[in-house]
Amino acid sequence: MKVSNFTSSNGNKVANQFIIERFVNHGDANNLPMTTVKETVFQSYDSIIARRTSDPCGEDFVELDRVYWDYSKTTSKYRNQFLRETKKETEKKISSGEYVLTDLNGEQNA
Repeated sequence: MKVSNFTSSNGNKVANQFIIERFVNHGDANNLPMTTVKETVFQSYDSIIARRTSDPCGEDFVELDRVYWDYSKTTSKYRNQFLRETKKETEKKISSGEYVLTDLNGEQNA
């Protein structure tokens, strides 16, 4: 697992805005080959905002936290940077089902 801060336009680390990367092995009970996928998470303060799962054999899968994905101006700025798109593009992908709104923070959203 690797955790890093976002970097500002002048090259400084941004406090409380994190990218978390890890590789996850997925197997099958029927002894099919293991598949390794990369998960990249955007965390703002203590809340997970978005998760991108990169499948080496297919499309990336993006999940956004249903409560925090559009929480504040600062969160939105770094979410846009993480997804490499505008809020309008993100909303269109949510509406089309390309992005999934879900609970990425467990009990916090209850």
